[in-house]
Amino acid sequence: MANFIKPYNDDPFVGHLATPITSSAVTRALLKNLPAYRFGLTPLLRGLEIGLAHGYFLIGPFIKLGPLRNSDIGLFAGFLSTLGLILILTLGLTIYGIVSFTQENSETQTSIPQFQTRKAWDQFKGGFFVGSCGSAGFAFICLSSIPSSLLN
Repeated sequence: MANFIKPYNDDPFVGHLATPITSSAVTRALLKNLPAYRFGLTPLLRGLEIGLAHGYFLIGPFIKLGPLRNSDIGLFAGFLSTLGLILILTLGLTIYGIVSFTQENSETQTSIPQFQTRKAWDQFKGGFFVGSCGSAGFAFICLSSIPSSLLN
């Protein structure tokens, strides 16, 4: 097993180990297709796509495991809980952006990656909020059209 695990790029000071899984072409191809790493997307579209995925799957645990799951308003309560969590997550993104990206830092540097400016982070955050609320609403509409006898 030790023969397969070695320092990344043979540099022991990087702090990352290259294993058959982390250094395979399949893993690299999968990671390159994630919205955070895909080329050609604006920060707004990255946030929108990430938000769409998260809002759609966050509603399920609230509906199936929430305290009102067996009541008549269980679906609506799960939807409102999902919106509350999305608001908390967006607040966390806001706080991270305020702390990480100062105005002077974002205005003086010119050749920096897309998420390294306050403007780009605000666009990402806005896209995340709109996408996650929209997809949670879409999931709510889809689930409300299913008869309640099939959901239980």
